[in-house]
Amino acid sequence: MDAAEHRRALVGLAYPVYFELLAGVTAGIINMVWVARLGADAVAAVAVATNVENLLLGVILVAGSGTTVLVARARGARDPAALRSAVRGGWVLWAVVTTVVATGGFLCREPLARLVLPEGDSLDLAVGYFAVALPGIAVFFATNVVDGILKGAGDTRTPMRLAVLANGLILVLDPLFIIGLDLGVRGAACVTVLGRTVALACGLLALRRNAALRHAAQQAPAHAAGPLRMRTLRADARRTLATGLPMSVDFVVRMTGTLALVAAVARIGVDEVAGYGIATKATYLATMAFYAVRQAAAIRTAHLLGAGHDARRGVGRQALFLAGALGLVAALTLLAAAPWIMRAFGATGAVADAGALYLRCLGPYLLLLACFIALGGVFEGSGASPALVRITVCGVALQLALAYALSGWGLPGVCLAMALPMALQCAAVARLHRAARPIPAPVRPRRAGSPRSA
Repeated sequence: MDAAEHRRALVGLAYPVYFELLAGVTAGIINMVWVARLGADAVAAVAVATNVENLLLGVILVAGSGTTVLVARARGARDPAALRSAVRGGWVLWAVVTTVVATGGFLCREPLARLVLPEGDSLDLAVGYFAVALPGIAVFFATNVVDGILKGAGDTRTPMRLAVLANGLILVLDPLFIIGLDLGVRGAACVTVLGRTVALACGLLALRRNAALRHAAQQAPAHAAGPLRMRTLRADARRTLATGLPMSVDFVVRMTGTLALVAAVARIGVDEVAGYGIATKATYLATMAFYAVRQAAAIRTAHLLGAGHDARRGVGRQALFLAGALGLVAALTLLAAAPWIMRAFGATGAVADAGALYLRCLGPYLLLLACFIALGGVFEGSGASPALVRITVCGVALQLALAYALSGWGLPGVCLAMALPMALQCAAVARLHRAARPIPAPVRPRRAGSPRSA
């Protein structure tokens, strides 16, 4: 397979993922605009709740990402039994994770809110939001599993449409529930769950209509007896867990590092913290593109490995080319347009100046981050994610230590503290990628009556 074929496949898989991620971010911003009409306490409550939800996304990545990789491998191998096993494993893991998170979160909603918010109206509002959102997390988690199955089957456009549907409903219904029905913060939570529920129903219908999944279901053998079936389900779930856990840990570690970095920025000043927060949101347009390439690389790598083609080097080169180009464009754009970007987000004065300085210094880090994230998709698709996690953990720890040490240099020092560890992470993952041994083609059982090879 030539480079152009890999590049076309990656672009075809990545751009729907990008618009899927963009739809979620856009809806979150508009949602916050409507909540802002209720006052600062409401904004604080919803901001805390959505940050908690972002962390919980890392939990369900165990099922969603693991299912994507296993379904893609089974699709490449044209193995209906393996495809059914991958789908079952994703749903079993979803049931376990959802039961723990949704039930435990609902029962502990007030202590959870107290971890971040002080006594007052914002605490009460956050508890009210959690009372709706945490049971509704079951829908959010199920949608991630549906997306994982569809993406593994090579369909990234349907998850994009489902995201646009869910977030479009949120945009339309937010003013009705929050203001019109006077439900306030609870109304925002209700709309979010409702939009996701409609999207989930459409996603389940899409699963039934998917040709590859329908073919695999039609070839399903008769159900085994109770004990044997339970052992099979446990084995499917363990396989999905082993595949998806490193990806989940990688996401949670990186999210935790981003949140902890705020403490280092706070050592510089309040204006710098505000500017950093706004500038970080502005960079989402770029980082979402990097993660879209990463998902595409993981799907492409797993599919080809399942088909018996070890194309990791070819996929990795094209993923680096695409993400590197995106990173370079992002870095140059931020360098040239940083003040206008800050003003577009409503920042003024010292906050705008601090954010613009941060964006202009962030270019090298963004370019390195793009390459690291993109190449990580090849590791995910080939089952080598544990090595990637170790690199991420070491990199984040070094980044935080350097950020505290270099915070005396202001925001440029923080950017330098982010770029240096990322350069080391890129070097480490590139070395592992070059040193990877070829993966042998899967051995498929010979059909009865087929001639033996000479």
